[in-house]
Amino acid sequence: MRQAFAALLVLTASALMSGTATAADAPLVLPAQVQQGAMVIGRVPPGSRVVYDGRRLDVTDYGTIVFGIGRDAQGQAKVSVTPPGGVEHTVAVTIRDRDWPIERVNGVPPKTVSPPPAVAERIARERKQVTRARATSNNGLGFAQHFIWPVKGRISGRFGNQRIYNGTPGSAHSGMDIAAARGTPVESPAAGTVVLAEPDLYFTGGTILIDHGYGIGSNFLHLSRLDVAVGDEVEQGEVIGAVGATGRATGPHLHWGMTWYSTRIDPLLVLERSRE
Repeated sequence: MRQAFAALLVLTASALMSGTATAADAPLVLPAQVQQGAMVIGRVPPGSRVVYDGRRLDVTDYGTIVFGIGRDAQGQAKVSVTPPGGVEHTVAVTIRDRDWPIERVNGVPPKTVSPPPAVAERIARERKQVTRARATSNNGLGFAQHFIWPVKGRISGRFGNQRIYNGTPGSAHSGMDIAAARGTPVESPAAGTVVLAEPDLYFTGGTILIDHGYGIGSNFLHLSRLDVAVGDEVEQGEVIGAVGATGRATGPHLHWGMTWYSTRIDPLLVLERSRE
């Protein structure tokens, strides 16, 4: 199902300043409703102060904002908008619940399902490294592009589904798995900056994180080869690595995950938005 991008609130600049509403133009536009796991793009008067989920959002020069809806978010996403010289308005976006099926994944290396105590320090260190890479973001505009598939193939694992590895319950799947042959080139789905490039993380193997700007990022896991380094600027469609089966994987595939800072979002919804 696609995100509904009907305007939830349309106010003129004068109405925002006075607290009254007209529909002469549309400087403030947000979707009426979104799904769990969605990337939400809206528009506000340039220079506005915007807050969502306790975080102040950066606003592009032309008034675009972006944020993510978590897998388990429910009810309403409330966005506070204060235009330059105006009064604060709170916009409520309805969050639609999704069904999360159970996925059983067998044949995973046992050491990655129940890691031995000796590697606990390594796992903690690598998690902190990834968290740091996602904590900040630049003002790149890759997030606003129409995202493309990093590889073409069958979807073998879906975002949000509950995972059971070798019979042991795990956390919900944080991205989308795309089945592809080992060595298949992986392309960047949108422009951005490489903020992490590690060939051998314990769970995720060859790992690349790209910052698409304004908090939106992509992560590519289980890679057999990395063709970029931290600090590299990549264009949409540029080859960044190759499909592999490193880390916790049963066979060659690409795990493509997306985040808004630490909030995980569904790449498939981002791709569907690109077709609207």
